Amino acid sequence: MSTSSISYPATVRVRARPLAQLRERALARPELLGLLALTAVLNLWNLGINGWANTYYSAAVRSMSTSWHDFLFASLDKTGLMTVDKPPLALWVQALSVRVFGYHPLSILVPEALMGIVAVGLIYDLTRRRFGRAAGFAAGLVLALTPITVAIARHNNPDELLVLCAVAALWFAVCALDTGRTKWLVLSGVCIGLGFETKMGVALMLVPGIAAAWMWVAPRGRLTALRQLLAGGAAMAIVGLAWPLLVTLTPAADRPWISGTSDNSIWSLIFGYNGLGRVAGQSGRPGGGFGGTMFGGATGPFRLLQSGLGDQAGWLLGFAVVSGLAILVLSRLRRRDPRTGWLIVVGGAFLTTAVVFSFASGIFHPYYVSLLAPFTAALVGAGVGLCVSERSSARVIAPLAILAGVLTELVVLGELTGQLGWAVPLAVGAGLGGAALLALRLPARLRAALVAVALAALLTAPATWAADTLGHAAGSTFPAGGAASASGFAPSGAGRGFGPPPGFGRTRGFGPPPGFGGTRGFAPPGAVSGAGAFGGDSAGLTAAIAYVKAHGGGTIGVESQSSAAAAILSSDADVAGLGGFSGRESSVTAKWLAAEVRSGRLRWILVDSGQGGGGLPGDTRAGSQSAFAAVAKACPSITLSSGVTLYDCAGHASAIAA
Repeated sequence: MSTSSISYPATVRVRARPLAQLRERALARPELLGLLALTAVLNLWNLGINGWANTYYSAAVRSMSTSWHDFLFASLDKTGLMTVDKPPLALWVQALSVRVFGYHPLSILVPEALMGIVAVGLIYDLTRRRFGRAAGFAAGLVLALTPITVAIARHNNPDELLVLCAVAALWFAVCALDTGRTKWLVLSGVCIGLGFETKMGVALMLVPGIAAAWMWVAPRGRLTALRQLLAGGAAMAIVGLAWPLLVTLTPAADRPWISGTSDNSIWSLIFGYNGLGRVAGQSGRPGGGFGGTMFGGATGPFRLLQSGLGDQAGWLLGFAVVSGLAILVLSRLRRRDPRTGWLIVVGGAFLTTAVVFSFASGIFHPYYVSLLAPFTAALVGAGVGLCVSERSSARVIAPLAILAGVLTELVVLGELTGQLGWAVPLAVGAGLGGAALLALRLPARLRAALVAVALAALLTAPATWAADTLGHAAGSTFPAGGAASASGFAPSGAGRGFGPPPGFGRTRGFGPPPGFGGTRGFAPPGAVSGAGAFGGDSAGLTAAIAYVKAHGGGTIGVESQSSAAAAILSSDADVAGLGGFSGRESSVTAKWLAAEVRSGRLRWILVDSGQGGGGLPGDTRAGSQSAFAAVAKACPSITLSSGVTLYDCAGHASAIAA
């Protein structure tokens, strides 16, 4: 029988049609497939080397995956005494993955890697819509090869989800400008709200650019634009404030203490520790040489090119700035020029983020620049689109953009103290040569080839730095792209001065769960495996856990959540950190602690010589030491063989409160 005479059911034909369309669209964009494949390799290859990555969040995921109460409130400990110091959305994704695939590092890390792949695809399409496929490919390639982009996609910090939410918000905003339809603007607001539920106020840095673009372009008139903008803002507020309102409306006795606060208020966390305090400065925060370096270095207009920031996301900042200025000149911000709205949306996000990051004087970690990376990549891609165009302006834009890219790359390479030194002559030679040739009147294909060569030369160094990330664990707390010396906790004196002060890495915390790959990927180079940051003696906590198991059980309160996290990872111990991440950020009251003892949720308090000490230079925050002092006065003590003191507070709640 001839195959042409076979009749297939209609349902089969209907199902086959979308698959055929999807295949046709994929084959029509081979450059996109290549980008996604490259990003998948960078994000997923050798991913297991990172182990539990940030043990603070991995421990919280372990607790959240076994209790819906802990899941809802993002509790670090399984008793539900203290939240983490961030909103829960990123941890919800990881905890749900763990519930499906089991508690394993890859169950936590693979979703992050997949988010990074989606972000690259969205940046490609965001740029292609205005400046063509070559521009989209360049934007996606720049984002995929940005070192910090690779590092956070291989890590469990919330930043990868924040980046995805930000890119999606811009993509929806551009769709709204294209169509004038409210639904796209509402979806953009939803994405910003989700970003707020991921990392709070930093997500709002996209709002000025989107709002300005919408009101300036006003596809259906200014009055209609205002109503549409209010609808998008309402969607953003509803989504972004859903969890904070839930926490506010839940009685304090029925939820954990909000980590990072002294008054147990989610609004203090939003506006203080994770809000204005990050920008305007935080009282008593770490400072001095080590603190200043690990917390972003000196502020100023060139901060983003300094060591620890420039090599993470600053390589092509000059190219991006020139590209944005070129679009500004060419479009003259005419409302009907489709480049105008795109520039205000993307350029607004870039400018707002760059300015805030450059002058933020509070706690600012180098990996925060991951949020700047997609905006930089989009502007670079747009610049490439202008450079390969056949307009006469390309003869001016291309040389200027490439020279600016060479300049910022040389500054970044100069900050690496000799590392990647081979890239200097490559950038200078290819960059200057390409800029000179592109100033001439050339055929379109030759111009495109020269732009590609120049961009490839500029991307060689960051691509090498990004690829180096795959060979080592990307920092337990402070992920960084590049060689091992780029890690936020590199050995003292290595590479870029990120090492801890002498004696900082003493034996603290716990190692990885038994049988999981030894010590690989659980601790920064040169540190004790699985060391819990900023406080707590591992031997003392081990002894306390053994003693408590033999004497009726119950939750052990320690000062540092980092120490508690290490114990939760190693043995699923019932341990709660009551002083915040380092033992200094949260200040629980004696009254609250007494109430938890009275309820039976907390019985033991462990005090050792490490509590209150071992902090970073300049850190004067006291944490929950006053509440611990009340325990020391009210509860009988047991001195364990390791020299630490364990207090049994059962039946002594009234004395603690008094």
